[in-house]
Amino acid sequence: MSEKAINFPKVQQIEIDDVHEGQRIDNFLITLLKGCPKSVIYKILRKGEVRVNKGRIKQTYKLQLGDIVRVPPVRVKEESEGISAGLSSVQALEKAIIFEDKSLIVMNKPSGIAVHGGSGVSFGVIEGLRALRPKEKMMELVHRLDRDTSGILLIAKKRSVLVSLHEQLRIKTMNKVYWALVRGQWSEKQKSVQEPLKKITTKSGERLVITDREEGKKSCTLFSVLSNFKDCSLVEARPQTGRTHQIRVHTACQGHPIACDDKYGDREFDKVVKKVGLNRLFLHAKEISFFHPLSETTMRFEAPLQPELEVVLQKLGEQAMIVAGESTDNG
Repeated sequence: MSEKAINFPKVQQIEIDDVHEGQRIDNFLITLLKGCPKSVIYKILRKGEVRVNKGRIKQTYKLQLGDIVRVPPVRVKEESEGISAGLSSVQALEKAIIFEDKSLIVMNKPSGIAVHGGSGVSFGVIEGLRALRPKEKMMELVHRLDRDTSGILLIAKKRSVLVSLHEQLRIKTMNKVYWALVRGQWSEKQKSVQEPLKKITTKSGERLVITDREEGKKSCTLFSVLSNFKDCSLVEARPQTGRTHQIRVHTACQGHPIACDDKYGDREFDKVVKKVGLNRLFLHAKEISFFHPLSETTMRFEAPLQPELEVVLQKLGEQAMIVAGESTDNG
């Protein structure tokens, strides 16, 4: 997509409605001035060119209903062509929606698509959904999934819902369940992993997460075994904290890396699972439950495994039956 520089030559005076109530002024401006470098946005905030109710404010100011925001003229880069809602990858997002109401979208995110664009990714889930719902005033990610992880993803369409769901994440009342295929036989006795996690950047520039009991952040994942196969196990993971790559690192540090994990996995194990057709990370956000602040009900959603993962489990089950049969014959 080519880019062109355009101008907002006039001062904008914007009255804040309930969609943006409670949003930080810097995040509001980032959304309003799409394509504008963050350095420019923070510069006009520091210089006092952005005013709320005619007064200067800090970048952390949270907007109130009825506030009048003065936005100065700015020059920004904008994509000359937006993302087409007709793209097959965008249409796939429409089909992946499990539930939608006036304030929330629940979707079964496909593997291989990032949740947002950037770092060489032209667009992600959030940009695709905005193309599909151009009339929505707001659409923001409630949480994130790794690009190769599939499953339940929440997108808020109202600021009040976003704030409420973020609070539920913070106080740990939102429950998430993941399924992962890991190397070897996971022990029934291994009920939890509580290794502290720390983000690092390697000399080559790659960003990773490692276990570090001195400097790492407190992390906890609960585990249970769903099925055992010949060379691997299907486990259920319930993260109690929300660290980056938490499940992937917690399984790997126990000697049970997730199948086809390009950062923390085992290449020899990956060769084994690729023989039964696995060509992606076997990590799936299977279930989520939370309190819907508008309907005031507890909601629970399940995301079915993608067909390619179902096929892998079926083939592994058939292999295990053959092995069991051979053992019986030899016995």
